Amino acid sequence: MKKCFLTLTKAKEIISEFPTPFHVYDEKGISDNARELYDAFSWNAGFKEYFAVKATPNPAIIRLLAKFGCGLDCSSLAELKMAEKLGFRGNEIMFSSNETSAEEYVLARKLDAIINLDDLTHIDFLDTHAGIPEKICLRFNPGGEFGTDKDIMGNPEEAKYGLTRAQLTQAVKKLKLLGVKEFGLHSFLASNTVGNDYYPLLARVMFTTVLELMQETGVKFTFVNLSGGIGIPYRPEQEKVDIYKVSFGVKQAYDSIFTANGYTDIKLFTELGRYMLAPYGGLVTTVIHFKHTYREYIGVDACAAHLMRPAIYGAYHHITVLGKETLPDEKVYDVVGSLCENSDKFAINRHLPIVDYGDILFIHDSGAHGHAMGYNYNGKLRSAEILLQSNGTFRLIRRAETLDDYFSTLDIYDEFKKS
Repeated sequence: MKKCFLTLTKAKEIISEFPTPFHVYDEKGISDNARELYDAFSWNAGFKEYFAVKATPNPAIIRLLAKFGCGLDCSSLAELKMAEKLGFRGNEIMFSSNETSAEEYVLARKLDAIINLDDLTHIDFLDTHAGIPEKICLRFNPGGEFGTDKDIMGNPEEAKYGLTRAQLTQAVKKLKLLGVKEFGLHSFLASNTVGNDYYPLLARVMFTTVLELMQETGVKFTFVNLSGGIGIPYRPEQEKVDIYKVSFGVKQAYDSIFTANGYTDIKLFTELGRYMLAPYGGLVTTVIHFKHTYREYIGVDACAAHLMRPAIYGAYHHITVLGKETLPDEKVYDVVGSLCENSDKFAINRHLPIVDYGDILFIHDSGAHGHAMGYNYNGKLRSAEILLQSNGTFRLIRRAETLDDYFSTLDIYDEFKKS
């Protein structure tokens, strides 16, 4: 049984001020998780988590994570602008993008962010439009399949990201001639892995590659960015990744490859979005309709515009009927929204307690790639975001969109100008 950090009483209290649907986040859960991550990797003096802004781009969340030492992983102009407005600069920002515009590189250079280059050709592009910094990172794609003999975690060869191994050597040599004095290596080879093996396996590949590059080129690598990829238990029967076991496996790789060769000060970075936020957010929605046809349907006031993962991935998100947590799951429903799309389903053939009009549903694990992936199809408005604070109070951290927001880009027409 997945535990819910929101009670029916608290949900009703929030709804009295901010109507459903809305996303709510658990400040205590986020804080405890960030503290645990830093504790697990405390053996590496330079360890830093660069929170993946794309997962949950909200100033309140970013400021909360910054208290624990987290920087920002940005991937677009808007995310860089958010970092700038919140006072992040220099080594607090990792800019990892692809097919990047000149405007984005110019702002990244202005902020002195660590730029992570995705392709060999981007070196000349960056040099032409923004100049080459003294510190830079390269994104590595080793190709092939990645994983163990029994468990394929990903297929890097099919991904659009990163440089090949041969291109890495070319890039390092070229950047060295252009004045780069400090290098880092980055790689992202799998998504939402639920075991404890992904980071240790990735670390061995990356540490070995860094050692080879230093020996081949004579340059200095000062950090390795393991990026994201650590998943969460979306389903009740899944277990949470043990970050201490993960860290121990990474340390074994570090000691056998780096420490054994005299390199003891190479820093480790991560870029965790889902792991940092997903379990600590939920979409709260109210039951407004039922439909009894070939299936039993529950109609709610949220839709895929508020949480699109089930619609586009067929992703599982657990659902709790608040106030009925101890009742048996004795009826089978499809839980659906109001979009004119048949894929607008939060759950299909889901066993739940008997649901009534006005029941409040908590859709779990929307804390990352939930609100952030929202959209306005059918004229649906994106929801508010609420932070449930550690002291039990709550506060609005993003207001819900209004019709004025929706029509704002049509103000070129007289009919849509604000009066």
